[in-house]
Amino acid sequence: MTAPRWRIWLGAIRPRTLTAAVAPVMVGSALAARDGRYDAVAAGLCLAFALLIQIGTNLANDYHDFVRGADTPARVGPLRAVAAGVITPASMRRAAWGVLGVAFCTGLTLIAWGGPWLIAVGVASVVCAIAYTGGPWPLGYHGLGDVFVFIFFGLVAVGVTYFVQAARFGIDPLLAAAPVGLLAANILVVNNYRDFTTDAAAGKRTLVVRFGRRAARRQFVISWAFAFALPLVLALRSRAPGCSLPLLLAPVAWGQMQRLNESAAAATLIVLLEDCAKSLAAFALLFSAGLLLPPF
Repeated sequence: MTAPRWRIWLGAIRPRTLTAAVAPVMVGSALAARDGRYDAVAAGLCLAFALLIQIGTNLANDYHDFVRGADTPARVGPLRAVAAGVITPASMRRAAWGVLGVAFCTGLTLIAWGGPWLIAVGVASVVCAIAYTGGPWPLGYHGLGDVFVFIFFGLVAVGVTYFVQAARFGIDPLLAAAPVGLLAANILVVNNYRDFTTDAAAGKRTLVVRFGRRAARRQFVISWAFAFALPLVLALRSRAPGCSLPLLLAPVAWGQMQRLNESAAAATLIVLLEDCAKSLAAFALLFSAGLLLPPF
């Protein structure tokens, strides 16, 4: 029985990955609130922009991975709509461009808070959303997907969210942004770890394909280590012990490292990927709560 059309499109936007868009806005807004500069309207627009960029990237990825042969019947994991034949390539391409167009227009409204230089951020976000798996030199096919995620769903998303509310940058937004970007990249690490065989066959040279699964496991561990260390640095800088609340996730991180180390089975990695998205959300919640606690 064919699934309802709305359910097919809902699956295509990959809702379980959207924590990567919500988390940085949450942390950036909490940091602005800590500094007495929280603006609910600006924060809401940042969230809308981040979600639309994430959805547009996912739709473009569905289209371009099919066109390039990375998504085939041999692929394991959640359904890819174009590869499965339930959405036509032309429809997916139009949807991706449509969502990214709306994202860009949403981002333009933030000029009222952050100034016209934000146009460059919007253009770069849309271009990289397409260039992630599309264009003449797709980032994800040359091992730069992790860098893209770290920069745009970490440094840019947290930094811009903070800036449009607080009207300034600084070391603290950078320290808050890097852990979020690292854990968002860990979601991609697990995804590419699972797709190692089919990606290699399609010529998709992710970091896992380039350097192997052992290196991917090390990257995963290092990302968690820095994700815990940097909030501690922020806690010491700000004399705000609440920033160390994400350390409560240490047992979760250890369990994820063990699972990645012990099994490359598709079923295990699919569940692990979902758990990585959940742990990013939990990290953002704890970190945001810690930022709002009073310093000593």
